Amino acid sequence: MTAQPKLVPSINTLFFSSWSGGKDSCLALHRACMAGAKPACLLTVISEDGIRSRSHGLRKDVIEAQAAALGIPLLTRCATWAGYKAAFIDALHEIRKKGIKSGVFGDIDFPPHLEWEEKVCAEADIVPCLPLWGGARPALLHEFITLGYKALIVRVNENKLNRKFLGRIIDRDVVGEFQKTGIDPCGENGEYHTVVIDGPIFSRPLSVEAGSRLDTECSGYCTMDIHVRNDKEDVSDDAH
Repeated sequence: MTAQPKLVPSINTLFFSSWSGGKDSCLALHRACMAGAKPACLLTVISEDGIRSRSHGLRKDVIEAQAAALGIPLLTRCATWAGYKAAFIDALHEIRKKGIKSGVFGDIDFPPHLEWEEKVCAEADIVPCLPLWGGARPALLHEFITLGYKALIVRVNENKLNRKFLGRIIDRDVVGEFQKTGIDPCGENGEYHTVVIDGPIFSRPLSVEAGSRLDTECSGYCTMDIHVRNDKEDVSDDAH
């Protein structure tokens, strides 16, 4: 494992984004784009039934709506957790055949994740880049908010954070409440997960709404099921 990974791809370099749909992968994508690199695709691993993303449990149609709003093609693989690594490497080989030599990841400071990314990328002769690596967590969250991104909290670890935060937008008020609870405001210890619904690199905001149920999983996570609103609902709202 390298002591310090490459932060961003070189200017005009094609890259793929390892895409969770959450704030960290989004800010990493933003930084890579602002550095002049060119996003070629988003890569997301989906559950074996093809319904939800493995990382944040987002419905596939939500990930697809993000990709459409970003104007970046989406590449997916379906896999169990046991088959995740093999599926990811298989996708990397497909990406490499398209002439893409760099990948962008949203990790900040957890060495085992960096080591995993370096190993899987090496399998396909791809250079992993981590634009957020080594950054101060509070500063990164402040940057995300200041840039104008909107991220919705869709999953909380009830051992660390109350489910009342589900459905709230990450803003300075919420960050202040996080700080009062004593958790890491960035959620890097698994306190919560988000879905980004708007921001400067989005051509339009996502139109999403909460489902009718909350799932408390055996792992202690409580998830708000969100889905993309259909066009008829959007047209109806516009008419008013």
